[in-house]
Amino acid sequence: MDSSVNASANTVSANINMIPMLDGTNFKYWKENVMIVLGCMDLDLALRDERPATLTATSTSDAKRDMEKWERSNRMSLMIMKRAIPESFRGTMSEEDNAKKFLVELEKRFVKNEKSETNTLLTSLVSNRYKATGNIREYIMEMSHIASKLKALKLDLSEDLLVHLVLISLPKKFNHFTVSYNCQKEKWTLNELISHCVQEEERLKQEKTESAHLASFSKDGKKRKKGKEVAVMRPPKKQNKETKEPENSETKESGCFFCGKPGHQKKQCIRYHAWREKKGLSQLPKSS
Repeated sequence: MDSSVNASANTVSANINMIPMLDGTNFKYWKENVMIVLGCMDLDLALRDERPATLTATSTSDAKRDMEKWERSNRMSLMIMKRAIPESFRGTMSEEDNAKKFLVELEKRFVKNEKSETNTLLTSLVSNRYKATGNIREYIMEMSHIASKLKALKLDLSEDLLVHLVLISLPKKFNHFTVSYNCQKEKWTLNELISHCVQEEERLKQEKTESAHLASFSKDGKKRKKGKEVAVMRPPKKQNKETKEPENSETKESGCFFCGKPGHQKKQCIRYHAWREKKGLSQLPKSS
């Protein structure tokens, strides 16, 4: 087999595999992919144009060429679409041999009610609230995506309204930021809103980090937790079992200061008096 033919077959197969299987809830996405694939393969003529006039004996070569091209587009489009439809769905479809009419009939069966879809999307847009998860850019882009879906359903929201809806959906910590915007004359585009919101979120994160650091220690070095002082635990001081008396005290719990026996003081000690007489000391010293 020629390598160019093989490469072409692989390309066709890859393109067809890009089309998801229709499951009854993804018709719009399914149709978008069908149109993209058929357009890239130059096979969407039958979906864009009506069938040419029936050929006659007097038809020109250009008319014959146009008919041949349309019939090929029609045949290939039908095969590709039916391949991406479950067999159970195909059994409920009429044997339509026109690709454009087949797609219209399929759309009537699976397309959602536009009013219901509009209501669902609008409710989601109005009730959305930013959870402050740290990715405000992605959140605003999701809001913008919902607005684009509403635009496709012929409900076009202005960019200014979308900016206000985003600001309303931000948590309380963005209140100062929102008030600042409402007080200025200039209006932001959606891209400007994204840029400013990202900067504000980074500023709030930095402020929170600094506050937490300052709250962890007070000025006197004591630990603090959530603004409340927490006493630092210190090991208890060792206490002496006995209280030391002044060195000039005559009496200790152990007894006489002179002889060491309990039950009397030094001035009452017989040995002390005998010692004084031996030394020639007749009078006792005055107690201090």
